[in-house]
Order: sequence, then structure tokens, then C-alpha cells
Amino acid sequence: MKRKIRKAVFPVAGLGTRFLPATKASPKEMLPIVDKPLIQYAVEEAVAAGVDTLVFVIGRTKNAIADHFDKAYELETELASRGKKDLLKVVQGIVPPHVSCVYVRQADALGLGHAVLCAKPVVGQEPCAVLLADDMIDAPGGGALAQMATHFDKYQCSILGVERVPPEETFKYGIVTPLPFAKGLSNIDSIVEKPKPEEAPSNLAVVGRYILTPRIFELLEKTPRGAGNEIQLTDAIAALLLEEQVLAYEFDGRRFDCGSKLGYLTATVEYGMKHPELGEQFRQYLKTLVCDIDSGLPGAPERVTPMLKSAKG
Repeated sequence: MKRKIRKAVFPVAGLGTRFLPATKASPKEMLPIVDKPLIQYAVEEAVAAGVDTLVFVIGRTKNAIADHFDKAYELETELASRGKKDLLKVVQGIVPPHVSCVYVRQADALGLGHAVLCAKPVVGQEPCAVLLADDMIDAPGGGALAQMATHFDKYQCSILGVERVPPEETFKYGIVTPLPFAKGLSNIDSIVEKPKPEEAPSNLAVVGRYILTPRIFELLEKTPRGAGNEIQLTDAIAALLLEEQVLAYEFDGRRFDCGSKLGYLTATVEYGMKHPELGEQFRQYLKTLVCDIDSGLPGAPERVTPMLKSAKG
């Protein structure tokens, strides 16, 4: 019997130090891209892929995430009394009725592998998806995870979302050694965590989308602490490769690294231009801003990122 991906794990216990002081009291996953927090985009992607159980691995300071996906009786009552039906629908639709949310506490900050392991009591002996909200992927159709789930339905093995990165940036990622398999898919021969450019086996980097068979939990339990004195998911995947087929999938879509300030700002601009209500106005503003900069008008910003200049066309 073919297995389906019904459960998704969201490791959201990190401190988000790169965004301090904004993340001092609020989780980085709650930072908004236009009018929705990062974590909601990841949840919507999982639901679109057929997931019906969301497993949030949270830390001590992440109660805002649970509050966001919980029912807000007072807010809903207030919106209803004021006749704000559209806003009420938005609030009530954050989590579809058929989807359940489960929260698991990661007591110790021991890395991504440990965070995934914390979800074992909920996931059990099922395959699961793992989504890192920092990696925001703008993909056609149902999203990057839906693309991966389609391949899982066919091949019934672990699949890692990958993209090609500049060779000089391999030290930021887990890098795979790919072997030809099918269009958009490679067999993974090996995987190494954050290799130096001169030691990297390729420039095919693992980003924040995984589909993993339940064997990963048993391997994580045996995985010693690695880089950063943490339990690395990459190390457990390397052990999984010795037992099972693991595929790398080059998804159709664009990834924004919202764990970095520039990536977060880029995503904000790109999604702002696509927003159904304010996108056209925002695009016109950017065009005006770039024209002012190009014309050297007094008061125009002296520096502008390439993403703003691209809006001129």
C-alpha cells in the first residue's frame, strides 16, 4: 500500500538572533511578509500538498506561534459584531477545519536533527515532511512541497528539496553528490554539511524542504553531536543513504532566504508587488522611487538594491 504525506514538521524553536531586537520577544517565524507571518506561508504550502497534521516543534519563547493558529474568540466576536465579514473569514481560515495542530516542546537547543527527533511521538511510523519557514519558496501550482509529494507518491522514498547555489557559497549548506535518475531528480550518493568550496562535491544545496521516511527517527536517536555540538539532520540523512534510496529534487520555484535580512527584504518586495490588493500601487511606487534615484532628485535614497531597480521595467 502506497504511503501518503499527511504530517508536516515545522522546527520553530530557534532564537532568530540575526533579527534582534525584533525577535527578542517575538519568534522570527512570526515576522510578516506583507500581511502574513512567515510560518503561515509554510503552513499553507504544507496544506496544499495534502498535509492534515501540523507538528510545531517550539521553544520556550514561541507561544505566539500557537496563539496565531489557535481560535481567537474575542477577535472573531468583535469582527462579527462590526460586520467585518471579510476579515472574519481571513482570521477563521488561517487553519482549515480538517487540519490539526500539535505542539511539541524542544527543551534543549540541540540543532535541527534534534528538533525533528522531537516530533517522533506524533509522527510515529509514517513518512513526514519537514519545512523550514526561513526558506520561503514561491512556486507555481500547489507549491514546492506539493511537487515533492507527487514524486514521493511514485517512488516512496525520502526526497530532499535542492537548488544550485554559487560554488563559493557551499559552506552555508548541506551539499549532495548527485547521480542521474530522472528529470529534475537525482539519486544522492553522499551528503556533506557546509563544505568549503574547494571540498564541495557539487553546488547542489539542500534547502528547507524534506520528505523523510520514518527510519530517520531511529537514525537520529543514534546520531552523535556534530558541527556546532548539535545533532545534525544531515548526519542522519548520510546514514539513511546507506540503507535506503534518497532523491534530490530541483523544485520549480524561487527560494527566498528569509533567515537573512536581505533575503527577508527581497521577499517582502517581491510579494508586495504580487499582492492582490496593493500590488499595483506598490509596483508604481517602486518605479517612481527608482526614477527619482536615477534622476538624482534631492531627497531620493542614495543607494538602492538591484531588486528595486528590476521593478523599473
